[in-house]
Amino acid sequence: MRARGRSGRVQLWDRLAASDPGLLRLTAGLRTVTAIALTLAVLAGIGVPVTQLVAGAMAAMVATFAIREKQPAGQAGTLALGLPVALASVSLGALLNQHVVAGDLFFVALIFSAVYGRRFGDRGTALGLIGFQIYFLSLFVRATPDTLPALYGVIGVAFASSAAARFVLLPQTPAGTLDRLRRAFRARLAQLIASQAKLPDAGPEEVEKVLEELRTRTARLHETALMIQGRLEDGTSDPAVARLLQRRVADAEIAAERLGLLLLTARSAERTDTLTLHLPGAPVPSGVESPVRDGAAAALRRDLRALRVLMLRPAGEASGTALAQVRNRLLGYREEENLPEASPAVQDVFRGLGEAARASLGLRLALDGPQDESADTPATTRSREELDAEDAAIEISEERTPEAAEPAGLARPTTRAALQVAVGSSLAIAGGELLSSQRWYWAVLTCWIVFLNTASTGEILVKGYRRLLGTVLGVVAGIGLAGLVGHHTWTAFALVLVFIFAMFYSAPLSYTLMSFFVTAMLGLLYTLLNTYSAQVLVLRIEETALGAACGVFAAAVVLPVHTDRRTNELLVAVLYRLADVTRGAVDQLSGGSGGDLVERARELDQALADLRAATQPLTHPITPLRSRRDSVRYVVALLETCAYHGRSLAATAELLPTHPSIAADPRLRGACGRILHNIEAIAAHVADPRTAVEMESGSSIASMLEPGTLRTPRYGRVTDRVLRHLQRLDEAVSGLARPLGVTGGPAR
Repeated sequence: MRARGRSGRVQLWDRLAASDPGLLRLTAGLRTVTAIALTLAVLAGIGVPVTQLVAGAMAAMVATFAIREKQPAGQAGTLALGLPVALASVSLGALLNQHVVAGDLFFVALIFSAVYGRRFGDRGTALGLIGFQIYFLSLFVRATPDTLPALYGVIGVAFASSAAARFVLLPQTPAGTLDRLRRAFRARLAQLIASQAKLPDAGPEEVEKVLEELRTRTARLHETALMIQGRLEDGTSDPAVARLLQRRVADAEIAAERLGLLLLTARSAERTDTLTLHLPGAPVPSGVESPVRDGAAAALRRDLRALRVLMLRPAGEASGTALAQVRNRLLGYREEENLPEASPAVQDVFRGLGEAARASLGLRLALDGPQDESADTPATTRSREELDAEDAAIEISEERTPEAAEPAGLARPTTRAALQVAVGSSLAIAGGELLSSQRWYWAVLTCWIVFLNTASTGEILVKGYRRLLGTVLGVVAGIGLAGLVGHHTWTAFALVLVFIFAMFYSAPLSYTLMSFFVTAMLGLLYTLLNTYSAQVLVLRIEETALGAACGVFAAAVVLPVHTDRRTNELLVAVLYRLADVTRGAVDQLSGGSGGDLVERARELDQALADLRAATQPLTHPITPLRSRRDSVRYVVALLETCAYHGRSLAATAELLPTHPSIAADPRLRGACGRILHNIEAIAAHVADPRTAVEMESGSSIASMLEPGTLRTPRYGRVTDRVLRHLQRLDEAVSGLARPLGVTGGPAR
């Protein structure tokens, strides 16, 4: 019974880790709620009035969520600097509250400075956010010079409570976050394999659902891999360890994605296109309706379940003779003589299982260190030797990608955003005063918020729409809650804490949902301040709509960055990163030096993630341009396919120095020439449509797999795999030409 209870807790933890990688959302919500609860407890203990309780809760929330630095020392420094900024801000708010013109002018100047401060990194962003939000707090609680001494004490308690929650009660170190991200990666890897295990037996009515689940979980696994890569520098003290972990995570991701493609191919009448896993709503590949009925199907189902266990469990939880035998059997599939009697496509799946088991072993060694080798078979020993040779060959590259020169003057993003939000806020102040002389600041807050983490007019429009929708729904909830809670102060505060946790936990998932919780919470705060009425919440809707409209107008008129321009810039960046990774990988596979391929692949993935985020306004469900939305989705899916093949080429090239079974061949460079030309031609056309460029066409790269060209006993299927990646990359790059308007050209 005790073992069953422990197993249930482990499964629950794995699900939580998979849904919230690194427990970042959970920690943010708990830390903020803890800081507010501490503040309320201290202030209630000294008997302050409800208005100051509300001010303390808001100040604690701001002091906690504003700080985004990863190292504790940096967080402490920013928190210490934030306290005098907060005291100065509330003082000016109280002093200028009665002077309309002077107060409005200062508020606009403060908003400009807060946004401009983003150019100074996380600390500048945090201090600007604290200054703005505390000034807003002074307006919300109607601070006056007489109440300043009490507010100073309240804010001091709030910052002290925030420090206690951050550094004492819920500490979070970069190393600890990275460790939780590793566990999340394992959990999401296991979820993906569990979805893949459904493929062999899925009937015609189920396969679409399983395929959509595969797409979702493949994307989530990639998201977690990017999060790990982004925290390696802060979370590890040894660059060699960071590089090793980066490689092992990439190997596991590639092996899992390739296994899914092989399983789809085993069900299909022809080889499955990688685009199937990257394009939402993509049609089911030809012939995929038929479940696998091969004689080896039972063994395949068994081994997929076994692989899931190997991927999920750390070394301490996955020890024992039975699991060692499972691992040995899966690694044995890397040897041709151990493959079961089956069709060639199903045999490929077993090869993929062997490669995934090798990736699992490498990931386990990187995360958990040396393990018991007493039960190893010769196949397992060879896999360990290969991994050890790769580890020994890791060198910290001194190569650095030159940073692009930052634009100067009005072209600098922070300067442009500061001017835009200043103009938008000025309009929001003027319009808000017409709607309400007492609560005009809601329009300014909305205008400010829609500019946070946005870079184009389209992004601001979508964010404004989501905030308005969440506000409308929150007003409905707020009206109902205010009637239920009435004037039960501590019941209302308890619900406020619940909503604040929900707000932070849901923020990365849905901006609409976050806005809903914010507005519902404000309804309770108005109740506590005895200023609640249905008209007040309706006024919030009006002010929110006005603020969003002012933000969109300012973004469209003042130094506008149109969505098309931004997405084109990011698309060009992705294409050049793709060319860089492909060129480096093929150079190394051809006998040259490819440089730091793992880092180049990471930069490609990050550039693609930036592009995916920037295209959200174009793919949003409310967009009226349906054909354009489908075209953008298709282009992004093709780029994800290209990135997968680029990562796979880089991973294979990284094996070259340590694996005698993989030999360099200079003829591969010739196979890559057309691909690189076409990538650069598309990039040039996107950057300037007037540029005269043409795509090159020619014989299929797959023809190089024919006997007498590159296929030799020494290379075997490894060379086949390299050429297949090049072939798929060639096809995907050619597929980009049509939706991007690049014309064809002569054959080479």
